[in-house]
Amino acid sequence: MPSRGEISAMSRVETASGAVVSPVEIVRADASAWNPILILCDHASNAIPAEYDALGLAPAEFNRHIAYDIGARDVALGLARRTGATAILSTASRLLIDLNRGLDDPTLIMRLSDGAVVPGNRTLTPEDRERRIGRFWRPYHDAIRQEIDRLLDAGVVPWLVSIHTFTPNWKGIVRPWHAGILWDRDPRLARVFLEGLRRDARLLVGDNEPYSGRLEGDCLYQHGTQRGLAHAIVEIRQDLVGTASGADEWAGRLAAIVTESLADDARKADLSRQILFGSATGRRPALRDTPSGDTAMTTIEDATTIELEAAAYRKLVAHLRKRTDVQNIDMMTLAGFCRNCLANWYMEAAGERGISMSKDEAREIVYGEPYKDWQAKHQKEASADQLQAFEAKKPKDH
Repeated sequence: MPSRGEISAMSRVETASGAVVSPVEIVRADASAWNPILILCDHASNAIPAEYDALGLAPAEFNRHIAYDIGARDVALGLARRTGATAILSTASRLLIDLNRGLDDPTLIMRLSDGAVVPGNRTLTPEDRERRIGRFWRPYHDAIRQEIDRLLDAGVVPWLVSIHTFTPNWKGIVRPWHAGILWDRDPRLARVFLEGLRRDARLLVGDNEPYSGRLEGDCLYQHGTQRGLAHAIVEIRQDLVGTASGADEWAGRLAAIVTESLADDARKADLSRQILFGSATGRRPALRDTPSGDTAMTTIEDATTIELEAAAYRKLVAHLRKRTDVQNIDMMTLAGFCRNCLANWYMEAAGERGISMSKDEAREIVYGEPYKDWQAKHQKEASADQLQAFEAKKPKDH
């Protein structure tokens, strides 16, 4: 195992500066130690391998929150240093691929982020997408999975602490929280941080603010919820940790809370239990056909299921782009949805994750070109029969 400060040996990439790094940074205080704390930092870096040509963005964009979580890496490393915990950190910008998203998430690779169009992501092919997943996303999640397995094999049930940061303002609205603790089904570790931070009367600490931790498919859903491990996301306001001294202060604050919990036998025992939600194997059922033609149940790893569902969605969109002869009005009549419905669902999914996306932008993703261009080339005037059939079957809420 690598010693503290050493980067794990995985496939290597070159950054724009020419430095060679791996897609995952693993910092371990002591390879023989069995510390239950596992620190994750999904958005630690704003680096881009040179071959991606900065995704066509100006250098200033990589100093913004769209490229990484400002201050998060310093907080994560400071917390690891103080507690002797292992830290697993990303080494490439979230603009390449967002490691805190599931493979079926429409915001996995952003074409537009907080007003910035990302040219290098706008014409991404399915093959390009798969290469990024294999080069950055999978090594990161494999490293987390392997570290969890290492601890569990040694009889240690890990606690997952994910470090993130958020902007002081969003869309002109001031965010008053100094920090927020995010969680989904398991409140155990979230409660520890909420109680600990709220002892300081100067701090305003949000409970699932400024975001909700209920994001199926995100990093902690995959490695925490699905495996029954105590976990929480710690979100800190970026202006508080944008300097070395600020990050160090917050690392110390969090370390004190963690250290206190490690010393409390009752709390330690509570956090060191696996609480499973649903399948104890972390798998979910899928249907398959038996040789006799009957339907039976099989199991597919959750990550694989997500990949299959995402692949099916991409094939559906690709198919609709080819079948320009199929009109939206006919789809609505026969199936109750059309290309515009897919775009609306895409836009809604982005909005649920705090990402601003217009209807035109969402439609361009589905149509593969601006909607007006597609209309001019492929949309035909509806016939009287088509309009009559549509009105007869038009959903009341459409």
